[in-house]
Amino acid sequence: MRLLYFLKKYSAALLQMGGLFSILLLLLVLSCQNNGPRIKDSEVGMLQESVPDSIDFTFHVKPILSDRCFKCHGPDKNAIEGGLSLHTAAGAYMSLGKAKGRQAVVPFKPKESELIVRIHSTDPNIQMPPPESNLSLNNYEKEVLEKWIAQGGNYQEHWAFTLPTPKKVPPISPEWGANEIDGFVMKKLKEKGLKPSKPAPKEVLLRRVFLDLTGIPPSPEAINTFVSDQDPKAYDKIIDSLLKTDDYAEHMTAEWLSISRYADTHGYQDDFERTMWPWRDWVIHAFKENMPYNNFVTYQLAGDQLPNPTKEQILATGFNRNHKITFEGGVIPEEYRVEYVEDRTNTFGTAFLGITMECARCHDHKYDPISQKNHFELFSFFNKLDEKGLVSDRNEVPAPTMRITPEDKKGVLAFLSAQEDRSMTTQKEIEIMVMQDMPNPRKTYILNRGAYDQPTTEVFPNTPEKILPFPEDFPKNRLGLSQWLFEEEHPLTARVAVNRIWQRFFGEGLVSSSYDFGNQGDLPTHPDLLDFMALKFKDEGWDLHKIIRFIVQSDTYKQSSAISEEALQLDPENKWLARAPRLRLSAESIRDQALAISGLLVRKIGGPSVKPYQPEGLWKETTGGGGGSTANYVQDNGDALYRKSMYTFWKRTVPPPSMLTFDASNRDLCSVKSQQTNTPLQALVLLNDPQIIEASRVLAEKASRKKENIAEQLAYMYLAATGQFATDKVAAQLLDLYRDMELQVQQEGVIPETYLSIGEKAATINEKDTALTALSLTAHTILNLDLTITRS
Repeated sequence: MRLLYFLKKYSAALLQMGGLFSILLLLLVLSCQNNGPRIKDSEVGMLQESVPDSIDFTFHVKPILSDRCFKCHGPDKNAIEGGLSLHTAAGAYMSLGKAKGRQAVVPFKPKESELIVRIHSTDPNIQMPPPESNLSLNNYEKEVLEKWIAQGGNYQEHWAFTLPTPKKVPPISPEWGANEIDGFVMKKLKEKGLKPSKPAPKEVLLRRVFLDLTGIPPSPEAINTFVSDQDPKAYDKIIDSLLKTDDYAEHMTAEWLSISRYADTHGYQDDFERTMWPWRDWVIHAFKENMPYNNFVTYQLAGDQLPNPTKEQILATGFNRNHKITFEGGVIPEEYRVEYVEDRTNTFGTAFLGITMECARCHDHKYDPISQKNHFELFSFFNKLDEKGLVSDRNEVPAPTMRITPEDKKGVLAFLSAQEDRSMTTQKEIEIMVMQDMPNPRKTYILNRGAYDQPTTEVFPNTPEKILPFPEDFPKNRLGLSQWLFEEEHPLTARVAVNRIWQRFFGEGLVSSSYDFGNQGDLPTHPDLLDFMALKFKDEGWDLHKIIRFIVQSDTYKQSSAISEEALQLDPENKWLARAPRLRLSAESIRDQALAISGLLVRKIGGPSVKPYQPEGLWKETTGGGGGSTANYVQDNGDALYRKSMYTFWKRTVPPPSMLTFDASNRDLCSVKSQQTNTPLQALVLLNDPQIIEASRVLAEKASRKKENIAEQLAYMYLAATGQFATDKVAAQLLDLYRDMELQVQQEGVIPETYLSIGEKAATINEKDTALTALSLTAHTILNLDLTITRS
């Protein structure tokens, strides 16, 4: 397996240390065991749901219709069966059949409603859903539909397409509640028969907020200072200081790179290198300056169309050009050009609307009120570039482009790194892809079944009317589209943004499907809280610092992650927020944390991407054969090895394997939510990655310099990695492990010269030192602990 590796020159060391790594792996497995409360066997299984006294169409009925009925009786007019459409009241109430003597829904009369007759029927010829669909309704769902009709069969607009309205804030308890968030959460907890958890210990809360805001844990010194600080405002001061750091700006950018599908190569088979890092540096700059979200988005969508645009505003439009581009001869240029426009359209829909626009490319959306015409009207905003579908010269930067001169770096683009891009043939200028519309825009047509060569009806720039009609006085270009996005009456923009921000801190958004706010998406767990926060975000000037500070100051955020047996039974997924979630760190943070606590991290901001350790020959095995700088991986040296993970060179066809193993997105498409998996491959990366082994040794050296005796050194490393103070039991276990490691070294199970030479950072202590080797091995185990790679 590729991920079970040392670099080739360390293979001998791996063989000699086989016994040692078996011990480490065993320790890792034991550390991952769940020792929390367990449900008795008799309690396993879902609790029987009872039908609510009052049926709410949005929360009770619509999810059933959407899942079981809309495929054949939904918004797609071309897929409607039997003339019945259930996504609108008019369609559900209309008379059916040749004699027009039946109705699917007869308000207040379930027995006369054809829908009820069919869902209860056992005749396969009339039963709904039909047997061949492999869909069915359980008794609870049938009762809900029947009771809904009995109560009038009323319809409501889809919640996400209605304007957020001010909500009355529930009373905030004096015993528990720091701000309005806690009022909404407590109300829901009481409804569900739950209670909030006690506050997290100060050291746990500090590590949590450091990791959430910066991706880097606090130092042991910072933990000790905070724990001993009795100032009631100490936590608030920490928040304010972190929001001003470069680490915060970089951490926010790391997520935006996945949303923006940023990469250092073009993708497809040959996957040649591209230069887009100046755009990435602009994003860091924007977050560092706390640029209002509306400006942040507008610059990226349409900075070039602002009045008298600056080079900064034009550079920001590189967001739209981060999609894949082919350089392969033999493809049909127009086919790929259409794909580029589709990518921009779908990224817009996912990132800013939370809507699956791609579903309407070939036909009307099956579930949401978005027609194929709507899709191509939105498509037309992004269809005005004079761009090639196929670029034949690998050294060509696909037009349209802008040039960044040394003078620019001294002026409006002063935030760019002074280091030049090594891929440029000239060191004087950098050329980067941006947006610029054609003087005479091309026409846009609805494409039959989405095929590039089957144009039908011409369409013009417009937006889905069910979301918000496009104002007549707005320009029919990307700037007008951005203005539409931030219109006061827009129902989605603020909701989608605050939901994704909430997801950063709780692992799940208030709408779990942060990529889909449509009919097939998840319903909000706390709809009033979501609307309250959306309006707050808008009213406070789209200020990211304010909304983030609001979240992390809440008692909901400050809770312990400990789970009671009752809460585990009633709310195993923590939907109702009766505790803080335990979240595995992101792929970037796991590596960055190891570099930071060891002291290896190089805090240089921006500049060209770097190439740290990677399995030898990996690119060569998978290259398309086109040559160029991405045919072979040439590892960097020196400080470049220890930059933050967000600066790691990202080849689309072969993303950094260690990060991919920890669920990083592959950057092919816009990704607004990462997975959270737990696999054996992740353990193998932590056990065998030279970067982690090197960090372990350097951490041991650091502990040796700071602390005199072995017990203090072990406690220091444990606190640095986990953010928690070692209890007497843990201290004894660490000391026992250290003694075992000493024995391994003395019995030549581990050769110090070999183990301590892993990585380019030279050892500062005698390489044959048994104590250092044993301490390094212990540090390696600590970096493998579940507690270390988890934000609890």
